Amino acid sequence: MVCNDIFIFVFFLLVVAFLVAYHQNKQLIGEKGLLPGKLYLQNVQRYFKGKINLDTLSYAPTIIWFLDWSDMDSILDYLAGLGLGISACVLVTGCANMILMAILWILYLSLVNQTISLISTLGWESQLLETGFLGIFLCPLWTLSRLPDYTPPSQIVIWGFRWLIFRIMLGAGLIKIRGDRCWRELTCMDYHYETQPVPNPLAYYMHWSPWWFHQFETLCNHFIELVVPFFVFMGRRMCIIHGILQILFQVVLIISGNLSFLNWLTIVPSIACFDDTCLGFLFSSKEGCVKDQVLKIQAKQAAGQRLPLRYGCYIRKVVNVSFGLLIAYLSIPVVLNLLNSRQVMNTSFNPLRIVNTYGAFGSITKERTEIIFQGTSSLDPNDPMAVWEEYEFKCKPGDLKRRPCLITPYHYRLDWLMWFAAFQTYEQNEWIIHLAGKLLASEEVALSLIAFNPFEGKAPPRWIRGEHFKYKFSQPGGKHASQGKWWIRKRIGPYFPPVNLQGLKKFYEARDWPYPKQN
Repeated sequence: MVCNDIFIFVFFLLVVAFLVAYHQNKQLIGEKGLLPGKLYLQNVQRYFKGKINLDTLSYAPTIIWFLDWSDMDSILDYLAGLGLGISACVLVTGCANMILMAILWILYLSLVNQTISLISTLGWESQLLETGFLGIFLCPLWTLSRLPDYTPPSQIVIWGFRWLIFRIMLGAGLIKIRGDRCWRELTCMDYHYETQPVPNPLAYYMHWSPWWFHQFETLCNHFIELVVPFFVFMGRRMCIIHGILQILFQVVLIISGNLSFLNWLTIVPSIACFDDTCLGFLFSSKEGCVKDQVLKIQAKQAAGQRLPLRYGCYIRKVVNVSFGLLIAYLSIPVVLNLLNSRQVMNTSFNPLRIVNTYGAFGSITKERTEIIFQGTSSLDPNDPMAVWEEYEFKCKPGDLKRRPCLITPYHYRLDWLMWFAAFQTYEQNEWIIHLAGKLLASEEVALSLIAFNPFEGKAPPRWIRGEHFKYKFSQPGGKHASQGKWWIRKRIGPYFPPVNLQGLKKFYEARDWPYPKQN
């Protein structure tokens, strides 16, 4: 029954992940994407002297190497669509086997590893791949039975999930203590709700909690991430307490921010801390249901009745032991990283992303800055009479009166990338200028990532610029809030200067990016 709960969560999140990929990958890494994945693969192939061999596959493991690149958008759609279809069918029927799970894992690995620039930098991608890899070994090899008689889940695999939640939480705790001093001074939560990547409506109110409550939150965070993980090794009762505390912690994070499906995904290995006795109340006792089947199996085992072992059972035992040895071997650099004072987070030491390092918010930004794209139809961008109109993104702050969105577990990758870019420079994020060029051309692919285009139904803008603003939550009940404003802002200065389409031509050519055609 524990495995059944894990299955439900894993396949639900795979549906979300493939849905995000289907809706957004073309715009980000497709033929006309912000950083075309085809160019990345071509550069990798050129580095390995034009060959597609074991070295090439180990550097960028993706089945796209073996497909026709002439229509990359279709490839991305087919891979995401196939993954979405399989995971949705499994979620509805509740039946899967190792083959189906392995196919889903390969499909998602192929999408993530197509480019290292815009997708794989997001830590939850590696966490989903590791969770999915563990999920392969929870499934029976061939049968689609929800409760296979001859191949029950191995305790080795269950402990693989427990080892995962231990590393996730301890890694997150250590990176905080070793990172920003505000975690040690218990002041980080004074800033977190306002400066997190994509705040939700509750974050607005949580931000204005009293200082002592924020300190209490920080202490609870340290306890959950630095102390509670060790409960998993302290016997059944403490392991169950560990699972309860971790799930409650993740639920709090889910309702107080739009952190994609990261916290939903972290609930998955926490479920492995329970046993069937704990979770039995979640299942129906009707004849033929999972709980009824489990009780019958347990009754037979108690009476000393055991099914004869088949040849395949011995193979499965060898596979489970091999799996355990593989996880132990790949965990060596991860453990060394946890013990290192220069710990790195969200890193993979192997190209298949089977065992990874994790961590979140090792440093907290004390001020929220936003990049606001503005366009004008004026001939001269320096004309003081020029009217600059603002573009709105799907979820990130922009319009001061727009309520923060509530979108988890779905997410908009571009909004997250804009958050990272806001405390860097456009030279470090060249795709920002690429996006500006696409907006100058009113390219439909790029505009699908935008919530509001001020030039819709009109001629495209002649110039686009990026303005840098400091954003703060308005005070509840204050002057700005009474005007319907969730945010107040102050201009910092230009993020990038005004650009026009003709002026970007050499910029595009130097990077082999397709020059956008104006609609």
